[in-house]
Amino acid sequence: MLATGSAGAALTSLAAPSTAPSEAATVRQRAGARFFRHGVASGDPLPSTVLLWTRVTPTTASTPGSGKGPRVQVTWEVSTRKDFRTVVRRGTFATGPSRDHTVKLDVSGLKPATWYYYRFGFRGTHSRTGRTRTAPAAGATPTNLRFGVVSCANWQAGFFAAYRGLARRDDLHAVLHLGDYLYEYAPGDYGLGQAEVDVRRHVPAREIVSLADYRQRHAQYKTDPDLQDAHAKFPWIITWDDHEVTNDQYVTGAENHQPDEGDYRRRRARAHRAYDEWMPVRMDGTTSLSDGTRLYRRLTFGRLAEISMLDLRTYRSKQVETAFPTPVPAAEAEVSDADRTITGDAQMRWLKESLARPRSFWKVIGNPVMITPVTFAQVPADLLGAINDVTGLLPDDGFPYNVDQWDGYTADRREVLRHIEDRHLQNAVFVTGDIHSGWAAEVPYDAGNYPLGGTGAVEFVCSSVTSNNLKDITGTPPRTTSVAVETAILANNRHIKYLDFDSHGFSVLDLNAKRAQMDWFVIGDRADKDTSITWSRSFITISATNRVKETDVPLHRQKPGQS
Repeated sequence: MLATGSAGAALTSLAAPSTAPSEAATVRQRAGARFFRHGVASGDPLPSTVLLWTRVTPTTASTPGSGKGPRVQVTWEVSTRKDFRTVVRRGTFATGPSRDHTVKLDVSGLKPATWYYYRFGFRGTHSRTGRTRTAPAAGATPTNLRFGVVSCANWQAGFFAAYRGLARRDDLHAVLHLGDYLYEYAPGDYGLGQAEVDVRRHVPAREIVSLADYRQRHAQYKTDPDLQDAHAKFPWIITWDDHEVTNDQYVTGAENHQPDEGDYRRRRARAHRAYDEWMPVRMDGTTSLSDGTRLYRRLTFGRLAEISMLDLRTYRSKQVETAFPTPVPAAEAEVSDADRTITGDAQMRWLKESLARPRSFWKVIGNPVMITPVTFAQVPADLLGAINDVTGLLPDDGFPYNVDQWDGYTADRREVLRHIEDRHLQNAVFVTGDIHSGWAAEVPYDAGNYPLGGTGAVEFVCSSVTSNNLKDITGTPPRTTSVAVETAILANNRHIKYLDFDSHGFSVLDLNAKRAQMDWFVIGDRADKDTSITWSRSFITISATNRVKETDVPLHRQKPGQS
């Protein structure tokens, strides 16, 4: 397995790894760490192609966001062996200050479902070695697929132990990151707990607005040793939520954007540019910069699964303004206005096409915000119309507690569910981040009539890496005030089978021909970089049922072939 080192450490391939490195090799390692201080990454694996990423720092002045430094050539190599004695692809890449000295390229001509090692070179030194894997061939039927699942990693709120947990696993094919990879806030804003303590302070020391700001913030996050290790160990499949630009953004603005911060669309364009430079993702289907900002895309893993990653910020209508802030239930019927959208028209057509594609058994939807109804006082759909003919006051699916998620855009949700129901589609699994808590739920056609009306999909929601949850915001001990809120939500939403408002960590999603299973792993103290990581709960959905049930056999305890 891939050997990993400390922050920024480069690894050189030795003919006899049991011997101590020579003085010259040690010097080269240190130079490599200096030139490639932001690690390496891979992403968006296809059957014969994978994306590789790094950043080179050619001079001391060439710091992220500085716009300084020369245009340089970086070499790259891909091998089936960690010692690079069998190099299958190699080349050079030109980079410079116009792209913040980042390197992002597609390597093609690879074999499907194969592990590869890769590294970058500059001035006789090498970056650390990364490991990546191509997707199965289009017609292949893999026994299983296993993905790490994470979201919401706030640098100021703690150390990234969840990434450490992923990096130490040997059983993942890729990592799904569902948004809020970084946060835009200044030091003193949105730190750990009710007191908002900065465990680590953001750089630059202000809310990020300019292109240089976003570049520096991306660079800071990629100095985290646990994040570097997780990127180096597996390919990542990533989408954004709101904080990659600014909080609660929508098509023409954001909650956390004020007039004195300039034009919102220009700010978003700068954030998207930095994201394109610094993240191992294809925008508009390519690794080129400035050719578009479309992030929603599909990745196919043989006949077993297709992953559709959504963008639920760039095209959405402005959130409904409610009388009281979350989590007080909102009574505004505007959430059901058919003219409002969370996906945008083009992405909605694309999503329905993804759900209907026949070749893939599991339709996994990488979903930045929750689609399951989380509401109060639901009314069966056959009664709702008559009531609204008289009053016109009720939201279609009850009173939502969070209008920033699909509950604030119920017309779009109903369109997706009608599409599933009308075409008798099966095995749609929404995998979601955003709300800093763990959930397992069934997505009913009619929440007010559940369980009689049937369900169209299931949803698994991962907790946050570090971002505050309910106990943190209220400043209360675990399993105290959160229990009452969880009990109220579960009692009013019988389709929700699991809810944990107290934990942080990561999840693991495993797919085979019989079932999809999600395991939740929780960390201890976010302020302790060596904190514990433990398994918490596991839930499964049996294929073609669209139902969720708990299992007491987590993936790491299952024997080969067990499900």
